[in-house]
Amino acid sequence: MKIFYNQAPDFAYWYLDGYLNLTDAQSLQLKESLNRLQAWHRQSQLPSYVDALHGLQQQATSDITASAACTVFAEVRRKLVAVSDKAEPLAAALVGTLKPDQLKQLERTFTKNNAKDEQELSGNSFRERQEKRVEQARDRAEKLYGPLEDRQLAVLTQQIKQSGFDARMLHAEQQRRQRDTLQTLLPLAAGQSSTEQARAALRGLMERTLNSPNPLYRGYLERMTQEGCQAFAALHNSTTPAQRGKALETLRSYEQDFRTLNAQKS
Repeated sequence: MKIFYNQAPDFAYWYLDGYLNLTDAQSLQLKESLNRLQAWHRQSQLPSYVDALHGLQQQATSDITASAACTVFAEVRRKLVAVSDKAEPLAAALVGTLKPDQLKQLERTFTKNNAKDEQELSGNSFRERQEKRVEQARDRAEKLYGPLEDRQLAVLTQQIKQSGFDARMLHAEQQRRQRDTLQTLLPLAAGQSSTEQARAALRGLMERTLNSPNPLYRGYLERMTQEGCQAFAALHNSTTPAQRGKALETLRSYEQDFRTLNAQKS
């Protein structure tokens, strides 16, 4: 956790550079902005993470409801929105320096990634995709609880089999977001807008990313959120005292990591 957190600005930089092929000046600007963002996050946000993890430890040894699980998910979303809000002026400053050829590069990367996704959707059967989701869910669960028993894996598998998960719906929303991103950035590139206009445009883009204008997708996302809460509660309530002890140990480790990170200056 500590290594990943400390290297997060580097990961974010390489991710964005892969999409935009940044110039030297843009790279320097972005790296400085990401370091400032992390310094803010380290000092102002990590204390609330420590508190949240401490609270989760109080719940880890007892059964939970789907509603309680959804409360945790909602808090995670709220924290992500706080980071997004803080990053807005930094993003606006970078966007104003982008050139048309960089937006073309972004569009080409979107197209390339979409082709890969389409190939995977067409090449893998529904059963294969379902089995992959089971394995991914198992990996996540075992990071928290340790090895799952057969009966718990059966709970996990049944939840996923009954899920309304729709890979095509997700893919369509991803493409909508990509189109929205390109349409939003184009008028802002090469200093064509003021800082205030850029910030307002990016704020709108983030709002549409978090709350899709597509009512079908919004309904789908709400159903998936409820399913996720129910699935997590069902799995947690099937765990043994030893597994809950492992979860408690894991949460304590995360809490200590965040305390240590918060105490570091950089």
